[in-house]
Amino acid sequence: MLMRTDPFREIDRLTQQVFGPQAGAPGMPMDAYRDGDAFVIHLDLPGVDPDSVDIDVERNVLTIKAERRSPAPESAERVANERPVGQFTRRVFLGDTLDTERIDAGYEAGVLTLRIPVAERAKPRKIQISQGSGSDRQLTGSVTGG
Repeated sequence: MLMRTDPFREIDRLTQQVFGPQAGAPGMPMDAYRDGDAFVIHLDLPGVDPDSVDIDVERNVLTIKAERRSPAPESAERVANERPVGQFTRRVFLGDTLDTERIDAGYEAGVLTLRIPVAERAKPRKIQISQGSGSDRQLTGSVTGG
């Protein structure tokens, strides 16, 4: 039989019961980084059925919703109940430089991975500079989008 000996876990559990699962540690821990021409987000969703994950984009707000259900039947006597269950929501505010029309999502080993391409208009590009009238000479410069 399992014994609960950590009094702080009981305080965390009570806090989550009173204020909801988002009161403690976030239900969807996240890593985000830029990798070349894509912005990548990894969200931990262990034990979540991929069919329960809902991803929406409205303007520049990416919303991820997921539900984790308890594997224990309703009639079971719970000895330990530390894994968060219920519905979780995470909102990520995206910059205007990302192409939200081409988001790619994958789910493997309990990790949801989103790849958001950088918009073409935001990528660095070369600009030709010409000098005054009558001159055949051109300079090449560069400018970065922003």
